[in-house]
Amino acid sequence: MDLAKVSNEKKLDLCRWYFRIGFALLPFVWAVNAIWFFNEAFRKPEYAEQKHIKKYVIFSAMGSAIWLVLLITWVTIFQLNRANWGETADYISFIIPLGTP
Repeated sequence: MDLAKVSNEKKLDLCRWYFRIGFALLPFVWAVNAIWFFNEAFRKPEYAEQKHIKKYVIFSAMGSAIWLVLLITWVTIFQLNRANWGETADYISFIIPLGTP
């Protein structure tokens, strides 16, 4: 989709829609929203809807970054402690590694 061919009001509606969809535990949509609308929010000449688009882009980027930090933290904790957690770790593992820890 070429954003240059879309009205400013439709851009705002699309940006708002992507932001709301991200609350369905889809941080990837927030990342796409932040990247896709970055130029509209920060590099284009000012227009009425830009203030709201900028807000959604910033919140989408922040939400996506928070999810990324949480995911990296969880993976690190799990990888470092999987062997110590015994059966509990086996129950939440998709693939159980063979061998001794």
